[in-house]
Amino acid sequence: MQSTAIETYRNVHKMTLTGRELEAAVLAKAAQKLTLCQNNWEASDREENLKEALRYNQQVWTVFQTELANPENPLPKKLREDLLSLSAFIDKRIFDIMSFPAPEKLSAIININLNIAAGLSRSAAHE
Repeated sequence: MQSTAIETYRNVHKMTLTGRELEAAVLAKAAQKLTLCQNNWEASDREENLKEALRYNQQVWTVFQTELANPENPLPKKLREDLLSLSAFIDKRIFDIMSFPAPEKLSAIININLNIAAGLSRSAAHE
């Protein structure tokens, strides 16, 4: 019964998030997945967890790339261009980690995700 109530709360909470809050939550989740891999690098299921975390991050950033490339996106052009450049870096880093896994390589993506999530959260709070 309690788990049903918790799931109901989570679903209602998700429905009430603004776009920026949702983006921040998704980026934080992506960073969390990578952080768990980084902190448990020697785990027997690391390869599987890393693959899933990288795939999740790649999906998140692909959605952002699609939105940022849309000419009707309301963000200023320079900001969109900067974020698209950042997303290209993320793509390269993900492919590098897939080819040559190392825990320290995850830090850049984790930090970028958390910094953007923090900025989105601050922005959403001022709306």
